[in-house]
Parts: sequence; structure tokens; C-alpha cells
Amino acid sequence: MNNLAEAQPIQQASRIAQVFETQRTASRRAPYPSVQERIQHIDKLAALLEKNQDAIASAISTDFGNRPSQESKVLEIFGLISGCNYTRKRLKKWMKPQKRHVGLAFFGAKNTVIPQPKGVIGIVTPWNYPLFLALSPAISALAAGNRCIIKMASNSQTLARLMEKLISEEFDDSVLAVVAGVSAHEFTHLPWDHLVFTGSAATAKTVMETAAKYLTPVTLELGGKSPTIVADDFDIKVAADRLLFGKFLNAGQTCVAPDYVFIPRNKVDAFIDAAKTVVKQRYPNLSSADYTSIIDEKAYQRLNKTLEDATSKGARAVNLMDQTTNDDASRKLAPHLVCDVNADMLIMQDEIFGPLLPIKPYDNIEDVIAYINANERPLALYLYSNKKAVQEQVIYNTLSGGMCINDSVVHVAQHDMPFGGVGNSGMGHYHGHEGFIEFSKMRPIFKQGPMSALLMMAPPYGATFDKMYKLMLKFKL
Repeated sequence: MNNLAEAQPIQQASRIAQVFETQRTASRRAPYPSVQERIQHIDKLAALLEKNQDAIASAISTDFGNRPSQESKVLEIFGLISGCNYTRKRLKKWMKPQKRHVGLAFFGAKNTVIPQPKGVIGIVTPWNYPLFLALSPAISALAAGNRCIIKMASNSQTLARLMEKLISEEFDDSVLAVVAGVSAHEFTHLPWDHLVFTGSAATAKTVMETAAKYLTPVTLELGGKSPTIVADDFDIKVAADRLLFGKFLNAGQTCVAPDYVFIPRNKVDAFIDAAKTVVKQRYPNLSSADYTSIIDEKAYQRLNKTLEDATSKGARAVNLMDQTTNDDASRKLAPHLVCDVNADMLIMQDEIFGPLLPIKPYDNIEDVIAYINANERPLALYLYSNKKAVQEQVIYNTLSGGMCINDSVVHVAQHDMPFGGVGNSGMGHYHGHEGFIEFSKMRPIFKQGPMSALLMMAPPYGATFDKMYKLMLKFKL
């Protein structure tokens, strides 16, 4: 090779192939790690995160340009440590064989279902929550007895190199590995036993096509335009306080962030006033260290273009900081509400993934439900209402990956509930027991008793067969 820049991708491609073969061999040699081994892996991961939390938060901030360490700690590191603790306490119960009913009069026979590890799991992660979205599925996969290799986003290479170092110091490559700098092509074109991808729907289709060559099952965590409904009965100031927290975390670069909000027509002005108060308290100016930068120049320019497109087509943008709209040097865009939006605007066509929140006034909730159902199924749906009838009306007349009532994004932090999309927002899920099941093959095992009743129906067919068949129908076996 003539230069290091050309050598690096080849070296990483070689390493990913080597680690994959190491894990594949190990998974075939020891397909069922004991509960003690699995708990040891989970405890080791939790300890690694707690010990290195400051270095991890610093690496994430470096990749973003600026992200407050507090956000990284509470949204990523704590959630993972808490997930490890939740899993280890319940793992032994999850691993127990399940007894099942025996049919067809097999006297003395037994049916059992055992969770079987799938093997080697590949995890492809995005840059917006680069740690949590890498290790959360890994916790579920390790709990299920699998081995994991993680590919982090190209925008997360400071963190990727750190995690590659930290994990290699604590884990053997045969169990868990991060390979920094590997290309998506080299990673996804391996014969994984299961592949997890978090990202855009467009890229997910390519991932599925690649996985199909090996009949690899996939878990897809995508995004989309997650709607928020503020019902007429709910306090508008409380709604603004709660939903804007979830919206402007990570500067809106969150797959479950409220993407647009329905406000009763007569309360739009009150919501705007409340939003200004909330934002000024939390982010007094763009230079605030508590306000996250947009990840890169391409994303920053896309958001500016989205805002310009909306205003050029008649929308009214409300800068909630009442100051400078953006800071090119730090790639920070002020939080905005965008009023008078329509379907011709980019802001209502694509997932925003930034600190812009369109407002859609409404007169009756039936129109809101009809609008939501006319579009792709979202990853999250938010409703602010204290009325049970309104809650049930929205729950049972819409479809979404998940739903949160009277708050935003909090549902993702619930370990005892599955997280995942539906339709264009994804397929499959993880977290908690559902994550354990996702990365397991529920293996049925039938054990015959002392006598096989089926042989009583063996050829030559005649009176005995007819008698047995009638009895089976009579007793509804």
C-alpha cells in the first residue's frame, strides 16, 4: 500500500472478518453459555460503563462538537447500567424451560420450549445515541447467550475507538467486540445469525436486501414523523414543559422526538408563550453548554434549508430564544416553533431530526386521528389528555411503534416494555424480556412417554384407526 489512508479500511475489513469467524466458531463450540457466564458478561459491561462514564461522555461530546455530559450520562450511560441491573435480576427466570400442553393423546409425553441462542449478532448503530443504541441490543443479545459485534457510525469514531479499546480490555473477541472504522458494506455482507440496524427507512431497505442473501433475520429500529396531540382538557403550560423537554434533548436529534404537535386552535398562542418561557429557562442562548450541536455540517445545512423552505412557502417561524437563529461555527440552530405549515413544505414531509417543531391547529380530535392514519405509522405517538375516553379513542384508533401519555420519550426508558417500530418505523423489538426473546430461537422439544399412542393408528388402517379417530374428535384432543 502507498499510504495509511488506503491501508486502514483494508485492515479493518480483515479484522471484522477475523472477529466474526472467532465468534462463529465459539458459538458453535459452546452454543449455550451458562447463566453464570451471561451474568458475568452483563456485570462486566455495567462496571465498564460506570468506571469510564466521564471519558465516554467526553468522547460523545467531541463527536458532536458539543453535547452536555449530563445528557450523555442520563440518556445513555445510566439507561444502560440500569438495563444491565434489570436483566441480571431476571435472567435465570427467562432461561427456564417452559412446559407446554401435549396434544394427540401422547400418554406420558412432555413438551418443552427452551430459549436457544441464535449465535453471532451484528449491531449497526447511528450517531444520535451512539452508546445506548449500540449496547442496549447487545445487553439483550448477551443475555440470550449470543456473541456480538458492533459497528458504530462514521460520525461516532471518537467514541468507537474508545469503546473498542475499553471492551477489548474486558472482553474476549469471542464474546463482544467493537470494530471502529469498518465500512457498512463489509459489516452487513457477513452471514450473521441476526442483524440489528438503527437508522433511516431508506437504508434499512438496503440492509434487508443484503440480509436476505443469507436469510438473516433483522431487527430494524427506524424513525419517522412522531406526532404529538395536546387535547383540549390538558393544561397547556404543563404540556409545553413536558413535550419540549423531549423535543429539544440532543437538539431534537432523537428518533422518538415529537416531530410535530396538534394544538387546539384557541390555545396556539398560549402554547407559543409557554414554549418561550420554557426554552429561555433551559437554554438562555445558543452558546449555552447545555444545548447540543448539530452532528455535522451536512445535517446542519439540511435543517437550515428545511426552515428556509417552510418560511418561503408561507410558514411563520418563532425563534424560542428571541436571539440569533443559528451559530455556524458551533453548528447550533435555535429551537423554533413553525406555524402555518402545509404538506408542500419539507418540514412536513421528512423526519425533522432537529430543533424545529411544527404546530398544526385543530378543531376536533377525529380530524387529528384521520391525519395520523393517512401517513406512515410512526415510531412514537404522544397524547396529552387526562380524559380516559380521549386516551382510549386515540389508543384504539391509531397504530404506532409505541405510545406515551402525558409525557414524551419516557416510554423508551421502561425496561419492562418492548421498544420497536411498526411498518415504516421498523420491525422487531428489544429491551427486557422481549429483547431476550428477540435474540433467542424458542426451540420446541418433544419427549415421548413409555407408550406411543400414535402407533395405535398405524397401518393397516381399519376399525382400530376409525375408533381412535372418533375418540380424538369426541374428546377434542
